Amino acid sequence: MAKWVFPNAPGYSAHTRVGGLIEPLTARHWDRGMIGRRLQARAAFLHHRGLEPGDRVFLHYGNTLEFFVDLLAIWTLGGCVIPIDQRLTRFEIDVLARTARPRFSLWIDAPRGDIAAALSALGAQTLQMSEDHLDEAAAAPPPGARLSMDQDALILFTSGTTGHPKGVVHTHRSLRARWLALLQSLDVRHFRKTLCLLPTHSAHGLIGNALFPWLSGRDLHILPPFRADLVHRLGAFLDEYGITFMSSVPPVWRLALNTAAPPTRGTLERVFCGSAPLTAQLWKEIASWTGARAVLNTYGITETGSWVAGTTLRTFVPEDGLIGVPWGAAVKVLRGASTDTPPAFAEECALGEEGYVWLNTAALMKGYLDRDDLTRQVVSQGWFTTGDIGVVRKGCLYLCGRAREEIDKGGANVHPGDIDGVVKRYPATRDVCTFGVEDSLHGQKVAIAVVLDDRSPATLTSLHRWVEGRLAEHKVPVQWYLVEAIPRTAHGVNREQVARHCQTLEPVPLRTMLGEPAP
Repeated sequence: MAKWVFPNAPGYSAHTRVGGLIEPLTARHWDRGMIGRRLQARAAFLHHRGLEPGDRVFLHYGNTLEFFVDLLAIWTLGGCVIPIDQRLTRFEIDVLARTARPRFSLWIDAPRGDIAAALSALGAQTLQMSEDHLDEAAAAPPPGARLSMDQDALILFTSGTTGHPKGVVHTHRSLRARWLALLQSLDVRHFRKTLCLLPTHSAHGLIGNALFPWLSGRDLHILPPFRADLVHRLGAFLDEYGITFMSSVPPVWRLALNTAAPPTRGTLERVFCGSAPLTAQLWKEIASWTGARAVLNTYGITETGSWVAGTTLRTFVPEDGLIGVPWGAAVKVLRGASTDTPPAFAEECALGEEGYVWLNTAALMKGYLDRDDLTRQVVSQGWFTTGDIGVVRKGCLYLCGRAREEIDKGGANVHPGDIDGVVKRYPATRDVCTFGVEDSLHGQKVAIAVVLDDRSPATLTSLHRWVEGRLAEHKVPVQWYLVEAIPRTAHGVNREQVARHCQTLEPVPLRTMLGEPAP
């Protein structure tokens, strides 16, 4: 059986075999031998097309077998992978490309002509990576691995798809540190048949849920993300493929609990839930539905390489916000979140006192792409300020709230500043504030308050269409409020304050005006 050498796989040996790749929807299954042959051919193709160490590569086809093989092919040649959310519009992809300056843009299906033209204008070579389009002339073996530990390996954009993108840069060293920490903290035998239905353009889905088990030799089963029809069939997928591990987020579990028949075979051994703290009630409902021997709350941040802490305790009772213990990291709860005061001199909270969570880990990002100013705002002396509010009780970390602004819509993080940036460009907009409102099914939904020069129905309809043409569908606000002014403090807009004010108002029936059904 063929095997390939990847020096930064999570195992302690340089000779690490990947697991198999399975797509339940298509019934495609690539074993290790097939993966090795495809890896060699696809790396040769990319080398023949000129991919060099340090080149940045957009990957537009996440959650597929090809995505994972091509990721390794790019790494083997010393390139840096940038996974792209397939739902993004041309406008959003153009913004990311202007920041990241990719040399290559890889697709399975033919890209839309306008997107390909825009990327080409920025110097990116667009390649179609379906089997039919691989150049047979490039089938010669590619050169040996050309990467080094401190090369950029992965850039994950966490915000700014409409204005000033914030790309988290991880090196092979930081990724390896994360996977080694997980190997030391988790029993990888539970991961032997892993299911990933999280997006592979996110750290949770890619670094934790997918690459950690797969590069540890475990089989990875891949489903497309954000599809309610697949969540309805979750129990059947778990049974049919004998899944032993999966990770997901609270909104997905709420949907599954309400719509899906539970599994019956009892193969699940471990279930992780991340993105937002579990409540004790949801925790117990997930455990009952899955029948898993252990349901664990996990804590992960893109900047620290995903999973950094979790409920790996011998015994525990589910509690609201309980995280547990760190995995390959040190945790401090401080009274301030500013990097102006070095963490070594900052005031640490007493046991049981709420404060700001800081992390120190070898898996910390290299920094934000070309944004040293933003990096300095969150990193000081190797410590990262997470933006989360937490407390240490009984030797465990608990999360109590978030100082960050992301809206968690069905497991996808939506950054309100991205939406503000688009709406501000509309000529009639004087001010804007996007915020999240609670939603029983999806966790949160996107709402927006706007100040307009002209409040006529025609202007509102035009504004809505303006937003739809520039934002991915899941980012388009579903509740709109017209206000006289957006209140500001010395620190800027307080989104929670705006949200509370809008609760006293009636939203604009914009979808009715557009002739669409209510969401």
